[in-house]
This record gives sequence, C-alpha cells and structure tokens, in this order.
Amino acid sequence: MFFFFVGGLQQEVRQVLKSGVSKCTYCGNSVDLVNSDKVLNLFFVPVWRWPAKDPLFHCSYCKNFSSYNYSLPPTSESPAAVAEALRCRFCDREVEADFRFCPFCGSDL
Repeated sequence: MFFFFVGGLQQEVRQVLKSGVSKCTYCGNSVDLVNSDKVLNLFFVPVWRWPAKDPLFHCSYCKNFSSYNYSLPPTSESPAAVAEALRCRFCDREVEADFRFCPFCGSDL
C-alpha cells in the first residue's frame, strides 16, 4: 500500500500587539510584536491550529518570525574576563565555556 502525504506546519500572525518595535535581523525593515498560531496543513488546507507560547517579532516584508527574547551577545568584553570565564575558580584548570560543572574537581562553574 502506498500513502502519499502532503502537509506541513507553519506559523501565522494571530494578533499584532505593537507595531514598529524593532528592526528585522535579516532585511533591516521594522518588525511588529505579534501573537502567532502554529497551523497544521494537510493538502494545503488548515486542519489544526494552536497558539504559540510566547510573542514573536514578525517582519511583514520578508515574512520572518524571530524570538522576542533574542538578544545579541555583548560586544565589548575584556580578554581577562573571557580567560577567567574559561577557568575553574577552585582548581584553576581550563574548562570549556559550555560546561556547568568542572570536569576535574566537580565544582559549580
């Protein structure tokens, strides 16, 4: 038996909360803060719709959705602060930045 499925998930704007809040990270145009719905389409027909958890930024020009909580990393960090962050403060050994505990002594980083 052969089954052919044409469907997918997409996001749609449900309600605009605030217009012109920020700039789009992709095209540079202004974005709106929106509540959105996730929609399951089956053969290009919306079958199921449920609300997204958090508000999102939506660019009406490039149709991009981006997270409302997105923030760029700090740009001006001193090299000493970076070097200190990559060392355990108890055993003074180098650890990778994504570790939460020191692999050598087990202390919380």
